[in-house]
Amino acid sequence: MHGPVVLLLPTTSYQAEDFLAAAKKIGVEVLAVSDRCPVLAEEWTLGPLPVKLRDAEVAAARIAGEVAAQRPVAVVGVDDQTALIAALAAAHLGLPHNPPDAVRAARNKDQTRARLQEAGIPVPRWQTFALGELPQDVSFPCVIKPLSLSGSRGVMRANDAAELEVVLSRLTRLLRTPQLAVRRDPLLQRVLIEDFIPGPEVALEGLLTDGALHVLALFDKPDPLDGPFFEETLYVTPSRHSPALQSAIAESVTGAARALGLREGPVHSELRLSPEGPRILEVAARSIGGLCGRTLRFGLGVTLEELVLRHALGLKAAPPPRELGAAGVLMLPIRKAGLLQEVRGLDAARAVPLIEDVVITAHLREELVPLPEGSSYLGFAFARGETPEAVERALRAAGSCIETVVSHKLA
Repeated sequence: MHGPVVLLLPTTSYQAEDFLAAAKKIGVEVLAVSDRCPVLAEEWTLGPLPVKLRDAEVAAARIAGEVAAQRPVAVVGVDDQTALIAALAAAHLGLPHNPPDAVRAARNKDQTRARLQEAGIPVPRWQTFALGELPQDVSFPCVIKPLSLSGSRGVMRANDAAELEVVLSRLTRLLRTPQLAVRRDPLLQRVLIEDFIPGPEVALEGLLTDGALHVLALFDKPDPLDGPFFEETLYVTPSRHSPALQSAIAESVTGAARALGLREGPVHSELRLSPEGPRILEVAARSIGGLCGRTLRFGLGVTLEELVLRHALGLKAAPPPRELGAAGVLMLPIRKAGLLQEVRGLDAARAVPLIEDVVITAHLREELVPLPEGSSYLGFAFARGETPEAVERALRAAGSCIETVVSHKLA
């Protein structure tokens, strides 16, 4: 028998249901911590404990104090913010954890690039500057990014000085909105600008054990991500890139994790495949976001969340192989701003051959905000088939069926 696991499940996460289901399936007791209303799923056996998650140090100390008597065996976060809180809380409790400094560096794009460069890992030329300042000595095309937001939020390309002025103004307005200001995150007061890297993108999902990387899946992103914004849509696995390139990708992620100091648990890495080789965009100390983890199954139906929890419990045997065949997810983009009134075409999308499910995560009367300002998707479509090509076709066909009806936001 083992003790309970502390699960940090913020309001903004899509993943609470999947992690709770995984915990129930493997029979682990959950101590749930959230910044949401405490009237939640009945699976939350001992909670949830409501905690403000804005200040990582304060949140971690409070969590550790509240759960210590329950003798938890692990603390697990599900996004960038809670991964740091989990590492800090685990340190307070004397439990296995990634070094908090490593997790902090992984969620800071400036620190990530600095550590990679120090380790001899190629990175694009970059600089950071405060909101309201103008960057100097900029090469075009370039990409500007907030230091800590995820999901391509606020990421924009500029091809010349005039475009740079426009996108900087747009990013400044976003970072000064009340929704972000309430976080009191000093990283939101600075901006990163770097040279644009040409080439397709991939995403690697893995588990670290004592610093060794076990690759769980490599996703191709078939849609070109060349700007002006960088909204991710399609993820398809297994990758269609050559075995040699896939090995180089895994080596790059291993080196990046080592440079950051990450040693245990899930990693989600985004890379550009430049003409000179793989280039790391990020290595996050968490599993893949949204509902994208539902794409992956291992052995006889084992989920990604089960693997993450088993690893946290100290069950660090090599994960079972991924199920045969191909799988993919379409993150349904928000194309129209306004209040959601209706989603049309769901039955047609679900009827497309190879489509397993279409899940709408936006709620009726919810305000929809497209990227680069937005932070969420309309929903997710999932497909499974014999080949990546067939899965990609099915997802594109399903996506073409779906249409939203929105109304203007009331003043």
